[in-house]
Amino acid sequence: MSPVRTCSRTACKAPAVFTLTYVYRDSTAVLGPLAAYAEPHCYDLCAEHSERLTAPMGWELVRLPVEEETELGEDDLEALADAVREAARPAPAPGQEPVGQATEVGRRGHLRVLRSTD
Repeated sequence: MSPVRTCSRTACKAPAVFTLTYVYRDSTAVLGPLAAYAEPHCYDLCAEHSERLTAPMGWELVRLPVEEETELGEDDLEALADAVREAARPAPAPGQEPVGQATEVGRRGHLRVLRSTD
């Protein structure tokens, strides 16, 4: 059994039940069910801190519904953040390389080295 993750807020020792992800490109904060894995760019929050959460000025806060009886098998929050980024991506101008078309060629920790695909 894996250890219980705690809230990311300073001095809070309550168990985490939600995960907060910021999509900087879209100025969106997404609060959803606790992610399957702890990620360095996500914040785990307890119930109390998730209820009081507000988005930065000019940002949108998206609260995903949480089904208490279902156990998540995959990281649905990360998939949603990827979908939000993809939907907001502008169409490339004719003759211009599409944004985001790349191949991973290496990794160092959580960072990736990408090379454009032609």
